[in-house]
This record gives sequence, C-alpha cells and structure tokens, in this order.
Amino acid sequence: MVSLIIFVVVLFLLDYYVYHSVDMLLQDKNTLQRRSLKVLYWVLPAVFFFSLVSYNLINSAEYGRPLRRIMFITFSLNYIPKLFTAIFLLFSDAINFMRWGMRKISLREKHEQMPGKPIKRSEFIGKMAILSAGAPLAAMGFGIVKGAHDYRIRRKTIYLPNLPKAFDGIKIAQISDVHAGSFFNKTAVEGGVQLLMDQKPDLIFFTGDLVNNETKEVDDYINTFARLKAPLGTFSVTGNHDYGDYRSWSSAKAKAKNFEDLIAAHKHMGYRLLMNETHLLEQGGDKLAIIGIENWGAGRFQKYGKMARAHAGSEEAAVKLLLSHDPSHWDAQVRPGYKDVDLMFSGHTHGFQFGVEIGSFQWSPSQYVYKQWAGLYEEDGQYLYVNRGFGYIGFPGRVGMPPELTVIELKRTA
Repeated sequence: MVSLIIFVVVLFLLDYYVYHSVDMLLQDKNTLQRRSLKVLYWVLPAVFFFSLVSYNLINSAEYGRPLRRIMFITFSLNYIPKLFTAIFLLFSDAINFMRWGMRKISLREKHEQMPGKPIKRSEFIGKMAILSAGAPLAAMGFGIVKGAHDYRIRRKTIYLPNLPKAFDGIKIAQISDVHAGSFFNKTAVEGGVQLLMDQKPDLIFFTGDLVNNETKEVDDYINTFARLKAPLGTFSVTGNHDYGDYRSWSSAKAKAKNFEDLIAAHKHMGYRLLMNETHLLEQGGDKLAIIGIENWGAGRFQKYGKMARAHAGSEEAAVKLLLSHDPSHWDAQVRPGYKDVDLMFSGHTHGFQFGVEIGSFQWSPSQYVYKQWAGLYEEDGQYLYVNRGFGYIGFPGRVGMPPELTVIELKRTA
C-alpha cells in the first residue's frame, strides 16, 4: 500500500508540474477556453486514478480486467507523453535557474544585463511541448488502434544436417504469448488466427502465456484458438503467466484449480500440452522429437521446468525440437548441457512491444534485458527462434514491433 501511495504521489506531481507550464500557455485564451482546456487536461489523470484505486479495491475478475485495461490505456496516453514534456521543461528550468544564479553572484552593476538573450519559458514550452508530447502521444495512439493487431508473417528456412528425409521440408508455424486477458478486438484476433492457418503448416507450436493472470481470461477465445490445427498436430507449453503467480488467490487450492483449468483449456483447444516431456513424431520409419518444458528461465521468474525429465525419451530421434517459453533457458541450460537439441522455440520478450526494425537493423529496450530477444540465433550448430508474440500485456498495443506469426521450414543440408 505504501508503494502504491508513493507511485500515485509521483504521478500527481508529474501532472501538476506539466499543468503549471500548460497554464502559462493559456494566458492569451479567453476565460471559457482556459477553463475548458484545464478541465480537459485533468480528464485522463482522473480516469487513470479512478481505475487504479478501483482495481486495487475490487477483487473481481468481471470488473478487474476492464479496469486494468482502462488503467494501462490512460497511463500510456497520459504519462508517457508527459514524461517527455517534463524532460524538456526541466532542461528549460535548469538553464533559467543558472542564469538567475549567475546574475545573483555577478559582481557587475545591479542593472547591467548579462550577454545572451534569456530563454522565454512560454515560448520554449509552446514549441517543444508539441514535439515532445505530441510525437509519443501519436505513437502510443497508433500502437493501440493499429499496432496491437497488425499481424505479420515472418518466415525462416533452417538447414539441419541430420534431418531425416521423411521430415525434409516440414513447415512449422509458431505462435506465442497470446495473453487473452488483454484483448479488446475479437474480430482482429480471429483474423490473426486465420492468417496463420492460411499458411497451411504441417505442425503448430504454441510457446506459452495463454493468459495474463487467470484461466477465465481465455474463455471467450477457446473456439478461436481451437482453429489452430495442423496435420501433424498442435503442441504447446506453459509460460510464466500461466500459473497464476501474479494475482492474489483466496487459497492455494483456488490457485491449483486455476492451473488445472488452464490444462483443460489446452485440451479443449486440441493442443497437446507438453509438461516436461517428449513426444515422438514418426513418419516413414523416421523419428523427430518434440520436447516440451514448463516455464524455466535464468531470470527472476518461477522455475517450473525440469529439463532432464523433458529430454528423457528423445534419444532415439535424429532431430530434437525444444519448446521453452523463456529464451534465457537456451544459454543457461540447453547449450551447455543438451548439445543434441537442434532448435529451440521461445517467446516471452514481446520485443518489449516497442522497437525499430529496418532491414537487418534491430533495436528494442528488450535487448538490454535479454541477449536473445527476437528472431533467429545460431551458436555452434544449435538454433534458437524467439517469437515476438501474438498478444500484448501492460501497454495495450505495439509500436514498431508488430505481433508475429512465425513460419519455419526445416530442410536437410545438401
């Protein structure tokens, strides 16, 4: 509760600091215009604080999800642009303060002017506020309206020297990080699912995070994601959000029941959920191992996965494909201890839902947390693919990091 109060106070101070500067810009407006714009200024903060307080007071799945969505939208549209504005304002205030200090300590005559034209605060704000607040506001708005469901197909061909002939040319589709509790446009989600099915994959992998906090979030989307079917099957694993670790439960039994419901949801959708186990695909006498591990990462998240148990039974397969939600698992366990894992499929990072990708150039804040954060990686003949995610969490959109549907074709090395 103390941390929440501190958080609220900091945000209010940010609101007030920017408001004081905006008020100076409105000096030349008539009284009605000034009052109207002042009221408009406080609308988003008021909606945010109301939803924040209500969310923390109401422990209800029915009202919690829409309140959380409103909270994240208003936070993104209100405070991210204001943060940029505040940076410019602080810069302006620092310069004016230094000028004032220099005049105070100067040995010159009282009325003598310092060289250089003082920065006029209202003029500075008028020009910079539009640039500093308008650009991120437009980007955030576009990221919500358009970016959240701007699904993109990303294709890769991976050559494996030991790939059996029976699986040469197999097409694998990957989807990850659905986060069903964040969705606000079911029609768009259904369009994304159809786009993946249009690729006609032989095999489909789902690499975790079906929900945000509780299994009920996916109830309205069971039939939608049940459409993800492929001739060789649809296989899935769990992600860190699937265990209900990020909300309060009335009892340990209630939390356990939630996870049982999640397992049942995978079954209802027709997914073969791999819980630290191996499934062998066999065609024409050749075998391919699909290894699925529960969530395991090198970071602070709970470690449920048991790699040794998952790997058991895969020995007779010529090629081993690992489904593991967190890409940090690759360097932490897979590469050092399981050299026979040819290709690992992950998600988890979302590419931070924000970044720049132009040609071969990639940048995202995600790269400062994860060494492998988006796309294909190779080390010593082992491969890792990190999916940028289908859904979103926190900020209900994506800027420069569109939701991804991956299609990987496996080929024998010539």
